[in-house]
Amino acid sequence: MGKKGGKKDSQLVLRLDKDEREEFVALCKALDTSAAREIRAFIRKFVRENGSEPRK
Repeated sequence: MGKKGGKKDSQLVLRLDKDEREEFVALCKALDTSAAREIRAFIRKFVRENGSEPRK
């Protein structure tokens, strides 16, 4: 898989509802984390759980 830590070298741009984004960012802040950290964690978990078998 990708690098652990270190400099990130790619971006994923997505559009979402402003209210959802604000609520997500506020919740992350309240939980002492960042939105980017949580999204990266989601992507890693998703790939782990779904990436081992070829898709049809």
